[in-house]
Amino acid sequence: MIKDFSQPTRVETSDDGLSLVALVMAKFRSVSTWLLAALVSSGAALNTELVISNAVIAPDGYSIEAIVVNGQTPGPLLSAQKGERFQVNVTDLLTDESMNKSTSVHWHGINQYGSAEMDGGSMVTQCPIASEHSFMYDFTPVNQSGSFWYHSHFQLQYCEGMRGPLVIYDPQDPYQHMYDFDNESTIITLVDWYHVNAYDVGFTGTPASTLINGVGRYQDGPLVPLSVLSVMPGKRYRIRLMNMACKPNFVFTIDNHVFTVIEADSDYTTPLEVDSIQIFCGQRYSFILVANQPIDNYWIHALPNYDTTFTGGLNSAILRYDGAPEMDPLYRNWTSINPLLEENLHPLVDPAAPGVPESGGADVSINLESVWDDNIRFLINGYSYTSPSTPVLLQILNGNLDASELTPNGSVYTLPANKTIELSIPGGQPEGPHPFHLHGHTFSVVRSAGSDVYNYANPVRRDTTSNGVSGDNVTIRFRTDNPGPWFFHCHIDFHMEEGMAVVFAEDTNGTASALNVTSTWKQLCSTYDALSPTERSVEQHRRRHMKHQIGH
Repeated sequence: MIKDFSQPTRVETSDDGLSLVALVMAKFRSVSTWLLAALVSSGAALNTELVISNAVIAPDGYSIEAIVVNGQTPGPLLSAQKGERFQVNVTDLLTDESMNKSTSVHWHGINQYGSAEMDGGSMVTQCPIASEHSFMYDFTPVNQSGSFWYHSHFQLQYCEGMRGPLVIYDPQDPYQHMYDFDNESTIITLVDWYHVNAYDVGFTGTPASTLINGVGRYQDGPLVPLSVLSVMPGKRYRIRLMNMACKPNFVFTIDNHVFTVIEADSDYTTPLEVDSIQIFCGQRYSFILVANQPIDNYWIHALPNYDTTFTGGLNSAILRYDGAPEMDPLYRNWTSINPLLEENLHPLVDPAAPGVPESGGADVSINLESVWDDNIRFLINGYSYTSPSTPVLLQILNGNLDASELTPNGSVYTLPANKTIELSIPGGQPEGPHPFHLHGHTFSVVRSAGSDVYNYANPVRRDTTSNGVSGDNVTIRFRTDNPGPWFFHCHIDFHMEEGMAVVFAEDTNGTASALNVTSTWKQLCSTYDALSPTERSVEQHRRRHMKHQIGH
């Protein structure tokens, strides 16, 4: 029997906010499995410690220095019930300057209504956490449930391993009658993995392997045991599929099985049957998988957009029926004939897009044209995003309320409160398609990549969408009902670091009164500003290397 992990796992903290885990790691730089297990307990809220440190790991059989969360990558599942408060104390014990010693954590998909200061975007909503310091992220997701994830939002750190799944379970899930299991064992995470430091990857580098639930194989490498999703014949499973990669999108399939999609980026969708799912960086889907095939092993495939092979178990995991032998599956000539198309997804509740259902029906319309310049930077409307020296939120709290006063100049757009915003994002840029993610909001995709139809009646709602290829004009709408500065950026992390981002400063006049900024949040900047330039980042090393790489 598969154990149900749908109840949140919690770790008690000590009175001073630093958990036993952090105290032990600060002394010994390691945490044993038995100690972590002993700390798990129940409570009224998710109260957990995340310890960020460096370690040598070999998820595909190749040993490399990485960043781990509580000793592992991907990090541990964070789970809660809908409406529960999150109190997550993040302790930074990073020592490797080549991957940056400071850090932050973004809670991808959590809208942070009334808590923009907890969003985790470095130099947008906070200063990074310095090494040997901690910060308590304290927020309550408002009317949100579904599949999320967390990751560093400081330069290229999440590419080095600092990421993990997050699930908010809904006791009133309208689809719970359609599945028998929804737990930690039914989460599938997809990750690109490299055998070099992330700053040595650049635009032209490709991953060495695809990790599915933290395990994978690389070309001519050892036959590392692959991840196994175990199922019982006749049972139904809610699979939560998460693309936590830094670069590739994947086409996900399971031989001889079809899926019923019920969620896109934490929003319920009307059921849609498909047999393959293209999933971009930052996106999540839930689908119902019925174990209705003969007892056997079946290949789970996640084909990245830079590769074409599954030979030797590359880009693969295993679906294993109870009673099947413990072996790799046989080859099956399984071809997708019914792929997921975003325009076919529709929200279950309140389906209409905000604004008047016609072209020009938004209060504010913004076209975001992106190009690649000769300096190996992406520009959006003529400006390449670079991190400011002071977080945008702190600038607003200090009284800078107009776009002309906010830095980085040209990359900050001020938006009025309680209006409908329409963004148009043409496709066709180099290294695309680009998955764009909006912090602080769920948006309606009124025109999807690959389609020229504008749908205002029941477009899918999500927080990350592809801008497509040349000829596409992906269009989204959202309401400015959440004061604060919100990142909008390509979720290919290398592209965001090369400037493919803007900040929407929403309701700057009302931001200060909407938030409850604490002294510990302000102290982050005092501590970070006191660091030497080398301790703050390895930005210059990255830029020199990328210029050399493109030049050759």
